[in-house]
Amino acid sequence: MNVYESISQGLTEAIDFQQGKINARRTKLTIKPVDTFNTDDIKQIRQRTGLSQVIFAGSLGVSVKTVEAWENGRNKPEGASRRLLEIVRDDPGFLKRFQV
Repeated sequence: MNVYESISQGLTEAIDFQQGKINARRTKLTIKPVDTFNTDDIKQIRQRTGLSQVIFAGSLGVSVKTVEAWENGRNKPEGASRRLLEIVRDDPGFLKRFQV
C-alpha cells in the first residue's frame, strides 16, 4: 500500500466511524496541570540534583541568569520550564542523561 492509499483508507475509516458505520477504539487522555514553584522549591530541586547553577541551567537549556532569577524570586519559571522542573523534582537523576 502506498502513501496515498494509506491516507485514503484512513480518511474513509474516519468518515465511516463518524457516520456510525464502524466502531473504533477511543482513548481519553487527561493532562495533569503543571505545578508552580517558588524560590525554595527551585533551589531544593537543583540541590537534589547535585548540580551547580551553571550546570543546572545548561541542562535545562536556560541561562544561568534565569536560574539565579528563579532562585532569588525576580522571575518565575513558565511553560515548558515548569513541566521540566516537575520532571526533575520527581526524578533528580533525569538531567544526568544529558551530560557528556
